[in-house]
Amino acid sequence: MPVNSTANPIKQRDLEKPGLVEKLGYGMAGGANNVVWTGISTFLVYFYTDVVGIAAGLIGTIFLFSRLVDGASDVVMGVVLDKTRTRFGKARPWLLWMALPFAVVATALFAVPDASTTTQIIYIIITYNIALLVYTAVEIPHGTLGALMTYDQHQRSVLNVAKMVGAYVAIIAITNITLPIVDFFGGGQSGWIYAFILFGLIAAATYFFTFWSTKERTDPVGTKQDKDRPTVKASLVSLVRNKYWFISTLVLLLMYIYNAITAGVAIYYSEYVLGSPALVGLVATALTLATLGGMLIVVPITRRFGKRNTAIVGCLIAIIGSMIIFAVPDSTAVVVIGQVVRGIGKAAIMGVIFAMLADTMEYGEWKTGIRIEGLIYSGASMGIKVGTGLGSALIGWGLAASGYAGDQATQSAESVTMISNLFIWVPTLVSVLMAVLLYFFKLDKQYPQILKELQEMKSAKA
Repeated sequence: MPVNSTANPIKQRDLEKPGLVEKLGYGMAGGANNVVWTGISTFLVYFYTDVVGIAAGLIGTIFLFSRLVDGASDVVMGVVLDKTRTRFGKARPWLLWMALPFAVVATALFAVPDASTTTQIIYIIITYNIALLVYTAVEIPHGTLGALMTYDQHQRSVLNVAKMVGAYVAIIAITNITLPIVDFFGGGQSGWIYAFILFGLIAAATYFFTFWSTKERTDPVGTKQDKDRPTVKASLVSLVRNKYWFISTLVLLLMYIYNAITAGVAIYYSEYVLGSPALVGLVATALTLATLGGMLIVVPITRRFGKRNTAIVGCLIAIIGSMIIFAVPDSTAVVVIGQVVRGIGKAAIMGVIFAMLADTMEYGEWKTGIRIEGLIYSGASMGIKVGTGLGSALIGWGLAASGYAGDQATQSAESVTMISNLFIWVPTLVSVLMAVLLYFFKLDKQYPQILKELQEMKSAKA
């Protein structure tokens, strides 16, 4: 039985629709996140193994351990965000504060010193974990901002699509231009450093635009007094009572395992199965363009069939895409077709999952009387981080178990088989698990009534 909310009544201004410039600004920050993060997720393992020369298994372990530790920082950031009160709002100022630090740490990741292996490993551990902390301080506020801009369920779907379109435009660009830009700057380690200086500055400028162009409505400055804010303990209790948050978080964890695997293995698959590392741009772009195209039709489909049903069908389509690749795994044309099908399926999932997460904020408030936007998104962000870390770790561990050696021009049959399994079968299994979880997500039909009851409770309280 839901309890009375302690929040203020929902006013008409809270139900206003974000304007076009706001949607553009919010979506562009999704691109800013991925200008740097796509370069990291797609190329960092490769950079450490094949440019710096660190063992793949060790890199995988570092990445996973770092992601698990970083998960705790997500929860802390969520609590901090929920307590942030400035004249600019609670989420927007973090985009302003963290823009330049994000650019700096992204560059530092590639500035590994020419020193002993031990020194290099220590440097990688320190810079990678700092980068994760800074990314947390910008990504959680950005993700939360979508829920702060409107209560409208459809508008949240639109904002989610804008965010994902921005993300995939950046993914397409970075996947295709990173290696040419590295070569343009002279190749080698210095080429990577200069490339990420450029990417970091682009990301910072974009965050500044998002800060300037967006507006927070659902929790405007000054609506809560300090005494009205929930304690950390009460916030955590509210979180664990939110069953739909758990489902959304687990789906996000699995989705980012999927993303990390398909992105991180693509360059290995292109080189050792298809025959040329230069094909990574084509292979990755096929997936990303299809995902981007699918995003453009997700909103009307979601409005007709619901977010949960759309995502389940997306999982099934992604499985079909993997089976197409399995049919002729060494054919570039077939792999591209499979990637396109995978991308369509991925669009159906990524196009709705963050909007599903935003809806759990109202469910949690209705259920417990406590509204915790920052903590809800930070908990899910922890799932994203752990999922990405697990995906990267699986790549490193799998390559190490198969005897992969980055300093060799050719690899053993066992290594090539492992690369194929990571590229085809791990994403298939992940898609199955996501579909099973999504089956239990029943919030779409409940949400209108929940919002109505929240409005009535808050009006009565006022």
